[in-house]
Amino acid sequence: MLTISRLAAYAGVTVRAVRHYHQIGLLPEPERDRSGYRSYDAAAVVRLIRIHTLADAGVPLARVQELLDAGPEEFADGVQEIDKDLRAEIRRLRGTRGRLARLAAGEHLALPQSVVDYLDRLRGLGVEERYIELERDAWIMIAAQVPHQMDAVIAKKHEELDHPDMVRLYSLLSGSLDWSADDARAVEIADILERLMMRAEEAGELGDNAMDDQFVDLMDSTMANSSPGAQRLLAILEERGWRGWTRVERVPAARLGTGLPPSGKSPARDVAEQ
Repeated sequence: MLTISRLAAYAGVTVRAVRHYHQIGLLPEPERDRSGYRSYDAAAVVRLIRIHTLADAGVPLARVQELLDAGPEEFADGVQEIDKDLRAEIRRLRGTRGRLARLAAGEHLALPQSVVDYLDRLRGLGVEERYIELERDAWIMIAAQVPHQMDAVIAKKHEELDHPDMVRLYSLLSGSLDWSADDARAVEIADILERLMMRAEEAGELGDNAMDDQFVDLMDSTMANSSPGAQRLLAILEERGWRGWTRVERVPAARLGTGLPPSGKSPARDVAEQ
């Protein structure tokens, strides 16, 4: 008769593993002898070896019992079913590893590939990393709101980036984080934005978006607090008849300077969401 340590040694497992198999019911626990020790026989060694072999082959412990008690045909079917489950788990783990590898770049977290590629293009234009991080965070929030529209929106952004006005706009915005509130270059940014919005309006590209008012307010407040000159830029645009940032509204001339809300809302194209 064998002690638990000798049983474990014969089967190539640890004493802790033997106790665990006792606890989950895979290996019957023998009665203690008069001295208070458990004693095991050859049948226990064989069963423990079979348990260890199945577990070492990747069979979940929850399935080991049924295989131990199965006949040859049932055993073969059970192994095939476990193999199918394992292959599915392997595919899942490979997908997880792929996502983790993409996350290593940082920007893939909560962003589709199209947005990541767009941010890389901005880097190629020399846009500073601090501004790219601000835009990245904005795109993360937008992508969560309108995920199915992102590829189309970013495709349009690439088209716009072929225009010199957009390239100049980004070169200005890139350095604007350190400007004082009265920096004269805010006027040039306002000039460019106004041209872009007027072209969009003339082309009939202004339209409703799927973002609710609360989200628009969040985005606008984030932009307004992004740099000392941001609120001044918004004020300049409003003086010229444009109100808002995420959802630009054309303010009727009669209401300019009155402090009254506009009579109707005209959401701007996505360029105003930057």
